[in-house]
Amino acid sequence: MLRIGFVGAGIISWAHALGLHAMVEAGIIEAGITAVYDVDADRAAGFAAVNGARAVSDLHQLLDACDAVYVCTPTAGHPDVVTAAAARGRAVFCEKPLAVDLAGAEALALAARGIPAQVGLVLRSTPVFGALRALVQSGDLGAVMAAVFRDDQYFPIQGMYGSLWRADVSAAGGGCLIEHSIHDLDILRYCLGEVRDVTGRTANYAGHDLIEDVATATLSFASGATATLVSVWHGILRRGSTRRVEVFFERGLAWLDRDVTGPLHIETDNGVEVRACPLADWVQALPLADDETGLAIRSYASADRAFVDAVVHGRPTTPGLEEGVVAHRLVDAVYRSARAGGVPVAM
Repeated sequence: MLRIGFVGAGIISWAHALGLHAMVEAGIIEAGITAVYDVDADRAAGFAAVNGARAVSDLHQLLDACDAVYVCTPTAGHPDVVTAAAARGRAVFCEKPLAVDLAGAEALALAARGIPAQVGLVLRSTPVFGALRALVQSGDLGAVMAAVFRDDQYFPIQGMYGSLWRADVSAAGGGCLIEHSIHDLDILRYCLGEVRDVTGRTANYAGHDLIEDVATATLSFASGATATLVSVWHGILRRGSTRRVEVFFERGLAWLDRDVTGPLHIETDNGVEVRACPLADWVQALPLADDETGLAIRSYASADRAFVDAVVHGRPTTPGLEEGVVAHRLVDAVYRSARAGGVPVAM
């Protein structure tokens, strides 16, 4: 049985933990959550009680009690935890972004060389983006010409997130771009190919120092395609996290409004096809609630299973930390462009 420890006991830890438990209950993986460490001892104790784990008082005790570590702290804490885990030979699943800046992300990836390590760029494992990538690679609609990507959610220091640290640049490194839309930059590259250059702009409405709540970016791809990204943290608490993506091909248009199961809409001269993008049968069968919360947890299941299977069977983890670094380079380029007034930055 793979012994798993959690560093951090916030909302993202719960999303992973509940999915792991469901997979254990379904007989899909052989693993158990054995320990949790959080600077908030009461929060760690609550997480441990529900997950059948032991709350420990420091990182070293946690590393003694596990074979693999989920790093779910605020971003600034990732490098120290990953470095300590790597020194003990523990496998690592590190949430995104890897660090508060590019230099930190590169140093973290270097420190983790030689251990199984995966980054939480989970959009790569969602069915709808898998379908979009397959459509691009098929060439059925010709070359990609342009993409329009809108990502919005309410500022996650409130509501169900309650992540107050995301308003502190020393803990987060920035706002909506680095903390949320690093997913979007990664999935654009994953679907459309390597990026040649980027331009960017940022804005701050909520007034948290150096925490942008609007970011825009234009990406030029080696293929000749162009993509625009608009990322917003607003104050509409009734509106959940939402992504709208449109991709124009030479002979068609594909779009999606839901970033897990879609569907993917495809318009050509023959009309509009609505292509279903269901979760895998084994994911749908997991003993989880059949509601939005259950869907949110299920959206992590494929990535978590891939990590556990890779560690247990000695296979490469994917996406590895090097992919997390590349995504961070895109974030860094957007920030550099924005600071320079929107000038292009070559990748």
